[in-house]
Amino acid sequence: MAQITYFYNLLNLVIDIGNTRIKSALYSGSELVELKIYSSPTELLNSPQIQKCSQIIIGSVVKEADELVKNLQNLKPTIIFTTQTPIPLQNNYKSLSTLGSDRLAASIGAYYLYPNHNVLVIDAGTCIKYNFTDCDNNYLGGAISPGLQMRFKALNHFTSKLPVVELNPQYSDLIGNNTQNSILSGVFLGTITEIDGIIEQYNQKYSNLICILTGGDADYLANRLKNSIFTHQNLTLKGLNDILNYTIESKKK
Repeated sequence: MAQITYFYNLLNLVIDIGNTRIKSALYSGSELVELKIYSSPTELLNSPQIQKCSQIIIGSVVKEADELVKNLQNLKPTIIFTTQTPIPLQNNYKSLSTLGSDRLAASIGAYYLYPNHNVLVIDAGTCIKYNFTDCDNNYLGGAISPGLQMRFKALNHFTSKLPVVELNPQYSDLIGNNTQNSILSGVFLGTITEIDGIIEQYNQKYSNLICILTGGDADYLANRLKNSIFTHQNLTLKGLNDILNYTIESKKK
């Protein structure tokens, strides 16, 4: 087994609390050591990852995480990532109080991969979030639309007869020949058309655009998009780790 080189002999625990699950990862410097997904805060608190780490950073998009945060702060030095946390980008978003930590963290992860580039990050999870950083390393914002599962559930919730349909990643027909397939066409192909259309608009406005697809539904979408795109499944976690390392470096100066 290859020996792990530790950053300051410490392991970072990076936690991303999303709308549907909790993802956490141990990093040694910029190297991903271990990735876990938890179904509840209690499961995370009982994880060996807590004992292994020396410091923690948390990004959360849910209000219910407050108790978990307090428990973690009692165990290890913990940073709560907010829009007030120092970052290596210029944040030009106008309503900072409503900017999700996951959106900004993903853009910071992309910045460390492609500094001084026009970068569009597309995070396909519960919502589809478009986040743009220009070649001068200014975070400008982007767009938010419903994710795949939200679209399926909305059709059922706001109608009296349409069923809840499960995602079929193999489905590709333009014309649905029954109600289930019509919903699959509308949701799945409609989402792909949306993403491709937004990428085209960015391409018209910004030269040499780099697009990165991340999030839980990235694998479903990546091979269907006509535009050239990179995939990075754990970009938000990477960004949170980059922020924690940036904070450590800043304190050393």
